[in-house]
Amino acid sequence: MTRRHLALASLALLLAGGSVAWAISDPAEALPDPRQEARAEAIGRQLRCLVCQNESIEDSGADLARDLRHIVRQRVAAGDSDAQVVDWVVARYGDFVRLRPPFEWQTVLLWGSPLLALAVGGLGVLVHRHYRPAPPAPLNEAEQARLRDLMET
Repeated sequence: MTRRHLALASLALLLAGGSVAWAISDPAEALPDPRQEARAEAIGRQLRCLVCQNESIEDSGADLARDLRHIVRQRVAAGDSDAQVVDWVVARYGDFVRLRPPFEWQTVLLWGSPLLALAVGGLGVLVHRHYRPAPPAPLNEAEQARLRDLMET
């Protein structure tokens, strides 16, 4: 094998093996059981980082996200179901911690606000068209003559 092939093979192994480590910031965080680790990662991808807000706790490097990843892994290792782990986190941080909050009566305004905005905008357009002022009356002969005189001078 040439040096070039060896370097390419090393780079490929580094990239392939490194993708698993990117899910958590410290490999020591990973659970020893691969099935439990996969469950913990799946749960973590459903939970919002409260610092970053647009990333899951699995993708975030924030300290709070690291702490939440640790708690999720503790609860998974303790034997909690996925729903129990999510419910535990939601009980402490509210539905905001979910990347996809449930559709409930408390979140109807959140989910319905785009439709409400479209309805209000459409109603505004209709009202504006209905109450639009009439176009001005055309100029009579005397007004047209006066206008011509003003424009000539």
